[in-house]
Amino acid sequence: MAIAASFLLATIATCGAAQNAQISLQQEEQLERDFTDPLTTLPQVVVRDSYAPANFGTHVQSNQAIIRPLIPRIPRSRLLPLYQLIRPTFSLVTVPSPRGGSRTEFGDVPVFDIAALPWPNRQKTGFLVGIGATFVFPTATSRSAGQGAWQAGPALGTIYSGVPGLLVGFIAQNPIGFAYTSPDRPPANALLFQPVLALHLVGKWYLRSADATWTIGWHRRSATMLPVGGGIGRTLVRRGLPPMSLFVTAQWMAYRQFAPLAPQTTINFGLTMAFPWLRYYWGR
Repeated sequence: MAIAASFLLATIATCGAAQNAQISLQQEEQLERDFTDPLTTLPQVVVRDSYAPANFGTHVQSNQAIIRPLIPRIPRSRLLPLYQLIRPTFSLVTVPSPRGGSRTEFGDVPVFDIAALPWPNRQKTGFLVGIGATFVFPTATSRSAGQGAWQAGPALGTIYSGVPGLLVGFIAQNPIGFAYTSPDRPPANALLFQPVLALHLVGKWYLRSADATWTIGWHRRSATMLPVGGGIGRTLVRRGLPPMSLFVTAQWMAYRQFAPLAPQTTINFGLTMAFPWLRYYWGR
């Protein structure tokens, strides 16, 4: 009887540990999706440094440091079940100096504002679609660090998460210049396409590809750049600290046209920090 009772308790403990491990794995996979998903409702801040050791059109190495908060607005009323996502990007960019070498300047501030649609039902289909607007504010502190144009245009996002451990989708934006800081600035009108992929690997590690943005200019002889890349990320969950993710990705310029200056290879180092409690605060 004692042996049977001991065996029963050991079995229950093993099952409980397996259940806790399964719950932990599900939580890790959810964090991986939230840290990559541009349409997530998880409030977070991304800090990323993009270092380009080789560039087309210049021997100078370039660098871009960004801070990108994702601010969701969750509706209180069920009559309008659309949650709103606001994502500004603040950047410091290293640009070639006319006297040789390089200098660091503030860049333009792009912002997208997207509302997630309630259909199709994400719980049943795995699809989430968002539509909204994108804006670019000419805040660059030098001519070479920005486009010198006030811009606005449509934005569209689609995410699929119906397969466990996998998230795929994209964000498409098309800002159009309507006012310029200088009369000799070229017209701004380009499609910005950001592919998104997150795939769970093992434990706390996941494959990530969400940092390369394709640029397709609509005007004659305007720049077109198609970078491709990917890398790995790792979630970090510690008691008393906000959930975080560290990631390292690499990019390679697969195609470019009419872009006199463009990164040839880029290495991205990033940190994403989430603030889950703000989700309920902003939803009240």
